[in-house]
Amino acid sequence: MEAGLDLRQLEAIIAKLSPEDRAELVEQVEAELEKPFLPNPGPQTAALESLADILLYGGQAGGGKSALEVGAAANNHFSSLILRREATQLDGLIEFSREILAGHGEFIGGNENVWRLKTGGRLKFAGLKQPDDWRKYAGNARDYLAFDEAGEFLREQVFSLIGWLRSTKEGQRCRVILGSNPPRGGDGLWLIEEFAPWLDPNYPNRAMPGELRWAIVVGGITEWVAGPGVYERGGEDYEAMSRTFIPASLDDNPYLRDTDYRAKLQSLPEPLRSQLLYGDFQAGRADDEWQLLPGEWVKAAQARWVPDGFKGLKMTALAVDVAQGGADDSTIAPRYGTWFAPLVVKPGRETPDGPSIGAMVFGVRRDGAGVIVDVGGGYGGGAVTFLKDNGVAVTGFNASHTSTAKSVDGQWSFFNKRAEAHWRFREALDPSQEGGSPIALPPDPLLLADLLAIRWKPVGTAKVQIEEKAAIKVRLGRSPDRGDAVIMSWSEGTKLAIRKLTDAALGGRLPQVKVGYAKQKVGRR
Repeated sequence: MEAGLDLRQLEAIIAKLSPEDRAELVEQVEAELEKPFLPNPGPQTAALESLADILLYGGQAGGGKSALEVGAAANNHFSSLILRREATQLDGLIEFSREILAGHGEFIGGNENVWRLKTGGRLKFAGLKQPDDWRKYAGNARDYLAFDEAGEFLREQVFSLIGWLRSTKEGQRCRVILGSNPPRGGDGLWLIEEFAPWLDPNYPNRAMPGELRWAIVVGGITEWVAGPGVYERGGEDYEAMSRTFIPASLDDNPYLRDTDYRAKLQSLPEPLRSQLLYGDFQAGRADDEWQLLPGEWVKAAQARWVPDGFKGLKMTALAVDVAQGGADDSTIAPRYGTWFAPLVVKPGRETPDGPSIGAMVFGVRRDGAGVIVDVGGGYGGGAVTFLKDNGVAVTGFNASHTSTAKSVDGQWSFFNKRAEAHWRFREALDPSQEGGSPIALPPDPLLLADLLAIRWKPVGTAKVQIEEKAAIKVRLGRSPDRGDAVIMSWSEGTKLAIRKLTDAALGGRLPQVKVGYAKQKVGRR
């Protein structure tokens, strides 16, 4: 039968068959018709038959996500877990499962919410309201996981449970389905990151819907690789898993497309209308109420970046966010005036001590630039000592130290140095300043996610407090090393530049050309 036919076309073809041909067709598809779930022709069938280990399905509202999630468990899996962010949101899914699975098993409600299928399979529904609720299901191997409205989950919740995706049943396939409309909050940005080849318009090597791509996750960071197989990173082997995205629309769902559901979607306010009606993953990237850096400011800074923005300038500063061992990354953010070079990142296991961090710095540093090292928690002390012993001008930054500074407008003081550094970066990104913001940031999607994840709150008498790094790490599912390095490079590097000019002035060595960081126009194209 011709691929790509929708249900109406199939109905038209069947209607033209003779009674004998119809009987023969029924006989041929009898085994298929006995299955609990029959997908709609088109994207839903393609999704059910996809070979991807991790499938993102959906986009538009009404595309049949819930049916696919339940149907895949019923048809193809033995031990299944379907999740919503909150257990109270499961009612619709469970009622829908009763329609699909009636006569195919026994449902046990209450605290269990489990189907015991006649095939011997087991399908459980549950919620993951708290960030660490995934631990309740860790240790229980599953051959199928589905996350309904995946954009509402935290990345850590999803990828932590994927670690338990396995089966000892011979021939049993294991897979994950992420059913989702475009995420409506900033915390759902991870979904676009993890499926960047399909969803990020700036991704350099875009993927077609349904195309398989392979990735490994090293230290919480997704790395796209050439294909299936095992990849060695830092002495460890990582087996690639395949991913794909299959978009679905209301037109693909014969049970809803001819109802008034479309009119309801059309009446929604923007950006929700575009998100649900058109499946637009870029619409309404809404900022959190307490988000420190507005998304448009950061995206504008990345849009100002050009690869040769450093030409004619000397390196101003570089900041190092240190990870000595562990799962985090050591990250260096070099900048030339207001132009930030691409970040240099190494896994923490490759930078276990001060000399290894120092070697990383020596490979990046130019023009005698001042070096800022994060010494919070004591991790960067060895690097500071090593660099100083080797004649490098280095400053330690401890985010927990007290700040006596004020915001530029004089309205805010700061809870600590961490708050001061972050607020200074906010002030520098603000497009309302005279001449606009000059900062140019590399188009790094992980840097964007780091910077958009930062939250703040007012405390005491008009003091700014930035949330702890550990809280950001929970939402991102990794440490925001890139964002921290950039913020240090700006705030503390600016202080170094001012101090250098002041020292020169006091020594009678005023420079002939003004090169103050705030005056440079680099990257403002």
